Amino acid sequence: MTGSPTESRPSKILKTQGHTDQDKEDKQLQDLSMSKNPRIQRYLVAIEYIGTRFSGSQQQPNCRTVVGVLEEAFHKFIGQPVSIFCSSRTDAGVHALSNVCHVDVERISKRKPGEVLPPHEPSVVRRAVNHFLQKNEGDISVIDVRCVPNDFHARFKAQERTYFYRLVSGSEPLSTFEKERAWHVPEKLDLNAMQEACKVLVGHHDFSSFRAAGCQANSPIRTLDELHVCEVPATPYFPSITEREQNNASLKDSHTCSVKPEVELPINSFSNTNDMVDTNNGKSNLEEFGIRRRHRSYVVTARARSFLYHQVSVIAFFIYDFDDPSVSLERILNAKTVTAASPMAPACGLYLGRVKYDLP
Repeated sequence: MTGSPTESRPSKILKTQGHTDQDKEDKQLQDLSMSKNPRIQRYLVAIEYIGTRFSGSQQQPNCRTVVGVLEEAFHKFIGQPVSIFCSSRTDAGVHALSNVCHVDVERISKRKPGEVLPPHEPSVVRRAVNHFLQKNEGDISVIDVRCVPNDFHARFKAQERTYFYRLVSGSEPLSTFEKERAWHVPEKLDLNAMQEACKVLVGHHDFSSFRAAGCQANSPIRTLDELHVCEVPATPYFPSITEREQNNASLKDSHTCSVKPEVELPINSFSNTNDMVDTNNGKSNLEEFGIRRRHRSYVVTARARSFLYHQVSVIAFFIYDFDDPSVSLERILNAKTVTAASPMAPACGLYLGRVKYDLP
């Protein structure tokens, strides 16, 4: 779509103004959360959790939430209430391979109330909090802990966030082990077309068409540093007899070589065996009784400093559902309205993968 120079100027103003307002708001909230007590130690805590077991990450009345469960575990550990601040808010059903939060802890002696003790080592915090979390449902755990300065904010110090979206395709019903862990679609997907769709959206854009109506961000301008889709082995992955034989053969061959070669898994080794049909009886050549046919599994990766509300889920849906992605996605992107792209991919396929920091 083309436009005159005067038509393009407002978008540049919006870009600058949006980032300026957001930075001011972030600074104000960061100042409010800074601990003034020198006896308090701030910890940066990385956590993983199964999102379908929670009503989102943020504290809500009468709901089981990630923050609520984590605050309860810390309370049991140190004997006093704490406040948890997450780097990224996740909705109900959204999983986290690594979400990050910070918490302020003042270590007070339980034997001598009022006596302040030296802060716990991060390894002690991790073990103790996990002890109480595992006594609960065991669907959330602490994977890392680090001491940080009292002005280090988990949300506002984050440099970038990476999300993954899992798509599983195939006519077979979804495996019990994959329930609520991926979005299952019955039709065959075109990987090349999906990759082309990603190219349209990567970069600096007004993503008004790719956010939910409840989005409260001051500006819809975002820079999508990476948007990528690839096929991956279906999970849980167990090698077939053919793959085991190939591996054994490669190990034997390696004994005759001075350098052990790296063996790459061929793409058809984790394809849906329903594609490999014997024309004599209509059944798969590899099909055996009691062996589940594998689905094809895809992962969409989105990386940016920050995202709009439901942005990744909306993008994942349109990467999956298209007629001509290079045209339809451009049309929706240029529409710059929430109503242009209302469908979203289900929350169960979305994972917060990583939050990156420049740690002191």
